[in-house]
Amino acid sequence: MAEQPIYRRIAETVRDQIESGKLEPGQKLPTETKLRGEYDASRNTIRDAIKWLTSLGLVETRPGQGTFVVKKVDPFITTLSADTGTGLGGGEGATYLSQVSEQDRVASSSPPQVEMQKAVGPVAARLQLEEGAPVISRHQKRYIDNTPWSLQTSFYPRELAKGADRLLEPSDIAEGTVRYLAETLGIRQVGYRDWITVRTPNDNEAEFFNLPEDGRVAVYEVFRTAYDQTGAPMRLTVTIFPTDRNQFVVNDGQVPPIPAGRDASTKKSLASPRQASQTALAS
Repeated sequence: MAEQPIYRRIAETVRDQIESGKLEPGQKLPTETKLRGEYDASRNTIRDAIKWLTSLGLVETRPGQGTFVVKKVDPFITTLSADTGTGLGGGEGATYLSQVSEQDRVASSSPPQVEMQKAVGPVAARLQLEEGAPVISRHQKRYIDNTPWSLQTSFYPRELAKGADRLLEPSDIAEGTVRYLAETLGIRQVGYRDWITVRTPNDNEAEFFNLPEDGRVAVYEVFRTAYDQTGAPMRLTVTIFPTDRNQFVVNDGQVPPIPAGRDASTKKSLASPRQASQTALAS
């Protein structure tokens, strides 16, 4: 196996210091001059090491101030599979609020922004509508512990508003749209399909989530298509989650719940991907 370049060895040493807590979140790294002396390395080697750490999202350079350890956001775990009691999907409405509360955190969201739009691209395809067909759009910005956490937009065929006019109101539907449509129109959600992609954020998403401008922090884009009792798509919900603060779980069958809370014992029991790979290699 080829030996790692010097800059990588330096970067891995600093990375270990960050992950062990020797270098704390928000702490300023030693100056370039001090790092050159400490590692007996050239200026370009130190700069390459900093670039590598930056690409991993471990440090950030602030013009005129120096390089700092990035403050990591405590990830939120969303269970995408349906709640066994209600059949409703994780990451939406009351189920989302319940999951946030179970993890001892506080959820909030903006009032719904309601618009009439034309269905194009994936919206038209997933709702099985003609391109340009009118749809109702309900968009919300969502926060956890006052930190921007996700952007969620639900699309409904316009015909549903004929008997369920609250879909057009810019306010929350307290009982949830699934129950509301069942009670008003007799349209019951019997299942849904989640289609998950990963991409770089657009400018609006990067600004809202305060993500690096270079696109090194990607976003998950979850397309959830809900189906009624006739097998027809009744709703499409598109949710944008930054990858630096979100994790997902899908349950199948009879499995115990994930331990609630964020105490030290819980954190230790849920290994990070890097810890898991190290464990596998060591076994």
